Amino acid sequence: MRWAKRSVLALLTAAAAASMSACEPEEDSGEAAASCVYVVTYEGRTYRDVANVEFTVGNELGTAIQPPCDDTGGRNKGEEPSTTENAYAVDGISPTVAIAVGDAPDDVRFVAVHSGDELPAEVKKLIADSW
Repeated sequence: MRWAKRSVLALLTAAAAASMSACEPEEDSGEAAASCVYVVTYEGRTYRDVANVEFTVGNELGTAIQPPCDDTGGRNKGEEPSTTENAYAVDGISPTVAIAVGDAPDDVRFVAVHSGDELPAEVKKLIADSW
């Protein structure tokens, strides 16, 4: 792998790792606010958003569930319901590693299972191949 490609892959992996905390504080008009990372569950696995990945959407798999954002430390528990989205296969990657979610195949988001702060090798390869 060329040096430039490795550098880009390292930067993308670092960016993905930085976005992995469920909520992180932001400053908003002088008060602390929080924002949640996009997370869905499908067949008992938790997937998180991965940006800047070129992929091809495959067949529809079923329904993914997006839990409510808990950016209040549990104080508003039960106030926001979970939502559902269609889950689609990603060509060339097992659904146990990554899927695409959205309302329609042409309007989806790539999400992957993470192990700690690491993206799966298949996802790293897909990112590297995108460059």
